[in-house]
Amino acid sequence: MKQGPSSEDDCFSLLKQFEHVLESDPLIDEVGFIHPSQFTMLDKEAGFSNEFQPNNGTSSKFWNQDHKLGISTDILVQLCKDAKHVFLLALQEYKSHGNACDESQIKNISCSPCIPESDVMKHSQSVLLLSSDFGTAWNARKLILSKKDHLSAFTEELRLSGLILSNSPKSESTWSHRRWIIKMISQSFSTLQEIITKESELVESIGERSKMNYRAWHHRCWLVSYMTIEQVIQELNKSKRWAGLHVADSSCFHYRRRLMLKILESLYVKGSSAYDKTEARKIWKEELDWNEELVERYVGREALWLHRRFLSLNWIMYFACNHSDASPETGESIIMNEEIAIFIDNEIRLLDSSMTVPDTKFEDFQAQALHAAVYTLWLTKSIPVLWRMLEEKLGTEKVKCVLNTIAQERPSLLHHLVNV
Repeated sequence: MKQGPSSEDDCFSLLKQFEHVLESDPLIDEVGFIHPSQFTMLDKEAGFSNEFQPNNGTSSKFWNQDHKLGISTDILVQLCKDAKHVFLLALQEYKSHGNACDESQIKNISCSPCIPESDVMKHSQSVLLLSSDFGTAWNARKLILSKKDHLSAFTEELRLSGLILSNSPKSESTWSHRRWIIKMISQSFSTLQEIITKESELVESIGERSKMNYRAWHHRCWLVSYMTIEQVIQELNKSKRWAGLHVADSSCFHYRRRLMLKILESLYVKGSSAYDKTEARKIWKEELDWNEELVERYVGREALWLHRRFLSLNWIMYFACNHSDASPETGESIIMNEEIAIFIDNEIRLLDSSMTVPDTKFEDFQAQALHAAVYTLWLTKSIPVLWRMLEEKLGTEKVKCVLNTIAQERPSLLHHLVNV
């Protein structure tokens, strides 16, 4: 493998080439690190022959076509070191000049023009594309952006962080920076709802490429606090298909729970902004029915049973036994009524069907029986009368079988649930 350049001139020449590529194509929407052996293949895919490959002095180090940027892994380490070095020098000069300007203003002395903050922004961009969790660079950008009052500066920052996420989708620093940008926009501009919608779409697209990306989904959950109730309903509808195709990924179901909690919160808001309880009830019932379909279709998926816990408890508290305009209190005792009895009958039927384990080598059926048993035992903590109904409908032996299933797989959990 070829070694990266070692002389100082060559190093900074590489950095200049890199920054030139970024400036010459401001619409770059994806960046990645590629092995030098892949450059020829990428050129062929782009339609370049050996005779007509673009010869701009960067083709062996950077590949840039159709707004996609590839950086050779041969130069990556050295390029990152040089980018950090140049950035820190620019930041130091920017801060020292800023302090000098402050002192001059105190003494009423005119101050020469500041070192262009664009140098700090340009070099920090290079650093972050190479090392996305370099906090000093993010903080420097915050320092400069906090003095801006133009929306375009913040939307451009969203674009840059989106570009960084194309290569580092699990970068916590990048997601955190996006949240800071959105907070800044929410304080001064009126385009927040459009940005929130685009943010949600970004997370879903990243979720397709980066499985189990908890940082991305946490960001999407955070967005809910800025959503209108109309956006919440839209997000519930839009995320349903994705959740149905990724039933083992609890992140999307957690996001749906956050959306549904937002609906519950809106039920008890005073004034015209309160959400209609009949509509909320319909949404909750549809989610319960859909969850049951998924549980029966995708056997042994714990994420579905955990989602059902949330749905069941809140269905009982907010809709089945709470008919007042006041929000139910945590720990409030549940009084049996006809609607709760119908709900329990359905849950017992679901338990009974899930406890049937066919003679097969697949472990999913055993997992389904375990999750159903744990769910039912958990439900008895909220509805104590469920014990009696279980014995009446399933019989004592079947109830013992439920407890034995938990005891064999998770004895400590059984002890906890029984003694809580």
